[in-house]
Amino acid sequence: MTDGEGTLHRVGIVEHGGRPAAVKAAEEVRRWCDDHDVAWADIDVWDDDAPRRSAHEEAERAGHLDLVVTLGGDGTFLRGARIALAAAVPVLGIDVGRVGFLTEVGIGDVETALEAVHHGGAQVEQRLALTMRASRPLELPHGMESLLRYGRGPALPPPRLRPGMPEDVGWGVPLEITAVNDVVFEKLARDRQASVGVYLGDRLFASYSADAIIVASPTGSTAYSFSAGGPVLSPRVEGIVVTPVAPHMIFNRSLVLAADEIVSVRVLDRSGQVAVSVDGQLRGILDPGDWVAVYAATDRAKLVRLHRSDFYGRLRDRFALADAPAAAADAGDAPLHYHPSAPPPEDLRHLDLAPAQDDKDDEGDEGGAAEDDQESEVQAAAERP
Repeated sequence: MTDGEGTLHRVGIVEHGGRPAAVKAAEEVRRWCDDHDVAWADIDVWDDDAPRRSAHEEAERAGHLDLVVTLGGDGTFLRGARIALAAAVPVLGIDVGRVGFLTEVGIGDVETALEAVHHGGAQVEQRLALTMRASRPLELPHGMESLLRYGRGPALPPPRLRPGMPEDVGWGVPLEITAVNDVVFEKLARDRQASVGVYLGDRLFASYSADAIIVASPTGSTAYSFSAGGPVLSPRVEGIVVTPVAPHMIFNRSLVLAADEIVSVRVLDRSGQVAVSVDGQLRGILDPGDWVAVYAATDRAKLVRLHRSDFYGRLRDRFALADAPAAAADAGDAPLHYHPSAPPPEDLRHLDLAPAQDDKDDEGDEGGAAEDDQESEVQAAAERP
């Protein structure tokens, strides 16, 4: 690859086993690996009777990977991206999903993509990811099914208050969990709000009683945060988005933080229990007094790209953005591109200017994240897994 990863020796494969097209494409990846003397390993494979392994456990079991290939939609991609992060290798997404906002390569271009990676013709795009520290390790209590009855059963007893002050837990414990999209703190039962204090740095910014608080990466800004009214961030921005969901207060705006800032969420004394989800996957339950700090991970997610990303073209296409009829009626249609044929002037040469292209090449190739595998966030519609 262009950043010097080198020739492939071992590839990890994450496939959506419930989609015949993904299973067929995975077989093509395996055949390509066999033909090129590249070892491969199926990773993140589980069934209902076996517990899921963490991304770090999956990376260790897979051996020394050079690349993770995902075959499915963006949920499958997120699964593979977390393992790739743990293994410190790039991830290549083959799109056989319904939206394909993160996945770049079509199912008909599997061999072309692998050849490009193998022979150094691919690019690697780095993305900010999120990680966490907490006042205690995250865990799912026994009888989780009964806790998710959403008020249709007997009332739950009030959760006990846990110590969560600095003198009790210090800086907390680091969690071996990485989010490519977002970390979501949401109410566990419909009849109890999530009442939390949101701290920026070491200072309380505001106390919220809300359905949820979303802490998103730029990649995740087009997922659940977007459906809750949050801003769209360019994936190249180094920042963190905090978006409240249905807060019981006048201030309902999102915040955009710098990448070196920490946002902490503390469950208040009279709150109901709060569920913590990472990239749409439930990871733990917080009781009053518990807190979780979310911040930028040291390592970046590495996404394999075969050509220059057109994030805004993909955004326009996937969200089916339509120009205002009044604008067309009053002023005519806007040209799809504006790119003079002359070289850029001196005062523009330090900018990231896209090369000239034809309107017929407008299809984008990049973006945030979509629903898939019952664990990822959706984009325009506020569906949850």
